[in-house]
Amino acid sequence: MKSGSVTHFEIPADNVERAERFYAESFGWNIQDMPEMSYAMLSTTPSGKDGRPKDPGAINGGMMKRSGMFTAPVVTIDVDDIDEALATVEQHGGTTKMGRQAVGDMGFTGYFSDTEGNLIGLWQSANS
Repeated sequence: MKSGSVTHFEIPADNVERAERFYAESFGWNIQDMPEMSYAMLSTTPSGKDGRPKDPGAINGGMMKRSGMFTAPVVTIDVDDIDEALATVEQHGGTTKMGRQAVGDMGFTGYFSDTEGNLIGLWQSANS
């Protein structure tokens, strides 16, 4: 399995337009709306051609309407295999909340709750 580095974050919002404006004006983030996915990409730092942040340790994120299990910010961990990672999480007391789901042709996502009830995301690149 990969190192488990945090690679992405998600911020749910009651009013997405208002929240996008807040983060753009407060922190200078660039926002790219993706209406076909009911999602917005949040660029907090410049990215390279591969879409990954140029600065070591920097991460970008996303925003969506607050609903269902998405009630608070979520960090997302990079893994080689979501199914394997979810099985490991469950062996250690976590609970799968959403199994592996395709995200266009970019990769796959999944979600789990840790032993403290926090919702955490997983990301598997399509080229993994």
